[in-house]
Parts: sequence; C-alpha cells; structure tokens
Amino acid sequence: MKLGLKRDEVRLEEHSVEWQKEFYKVKQDILNSTPIQENRIEHIGSTAIKDMVAKPILDLVVGVDDIENVDKVIFQGLKEVGFLRLRVQRPDEIVLAKFTDETYEEKTHFIHLVDYNKELWNNLIFFRDYLNANETVRAQYRNLKKKFLEEKNGGIDEYTDYKEQFVREIYGKRI
Repeated sequence: MKLGLKRDEVRLEEHSVEWQKEFYKVKQDILNSTPIQENRIEHIGSTAIKDMVAKPILDLVVGVDDIENVDKVIFQGLKEVGFLRLRVQRPDEIVLAKFTDETYEEKTHFIHLVDYNKELWNNLIFFRDYLNANETVRAQYRNLKKKFLEEKNGGIDEYTDYKEQFVREIYGKRI
C-alpha cells in the first residue's frame, strides 16, 4: 500500500485492508503525542468505507472542545507526528496534512479538526457509517466517483464539487 497524491491530482485505487491498519497506527501516534481522547479520533472518508474506491489519502476526523480555541499543545503534538496545518479555510474546521517528505509535494494523510460531537463531526461519521451499512448506496457512490474520472478532466476541486450533491443528500438523511 502506497499512500499519497500530489497537489490537484485525482487518482482512485481499489479498497485496501491496509488503510484500516494505517489508521490505527496513526491514531496511536496521535494518542501518544497529544491530550486528545481515543473516542475523538475517527477514520473517515472513502478509505474508511468497505469496498470503496478511494484517493490514496487517509482521512481522520479529530474532535476538539472548541475549534476557535484549540490548545497549542494539540498542534505541537500533531506536528511531532508529522501533521502540518494547511492554509485551507473552511467553516468550523482546521485541516492538517502529512506529507511524504520535506518537499511537501505529496500528501498522504489529512486531519479534519472539528468541534467534537457537533454538526460537522456527526455528518462525517454518519456518512461513513451509512455507506458501510448500505451496499446499494455504496455502489452508487463508487460509480459516481469512477464516472468523474471517465468523463471529466479536472482537479481535486472539480472532483469534490462533482460529489457534493450526493454527499449532502446523505447528510440530509441524518436529520
């Protein structure tokens, strides 16, 4: 298993059991280097969905008490295990990434730092769990992702926009 995508690259790989093993390894690194509690670190995104094609980047959601006032100790601990804060601006979320080397050309992991047990946290967990529990919906999502690569010629922003309506429809089922 090789994780990593370059900036604006979109590539899908077949599901790998190694993704879950890598999640547990990274989760343990985070637990060892930060005061974050175990139940506040979850594997999300397509690498956390069985039989799903996915970009070879591992996504984690990490819940904090207040996204507006994250303890510097958390950022320092995440940096110690290789996660750097990105300049990405998203409401109620701080994004960090891990890279293959010091060129910072290829990302292998993302952390989505969000308020624990609030809307975004719950949506991300629900999406993962809903697709894992629903084979038909999982197949629809897999096909949507593959269709983008077959029909479109775009980068990561276009890929994300292409999936947006599907993702929002799943979020809507949570309420």
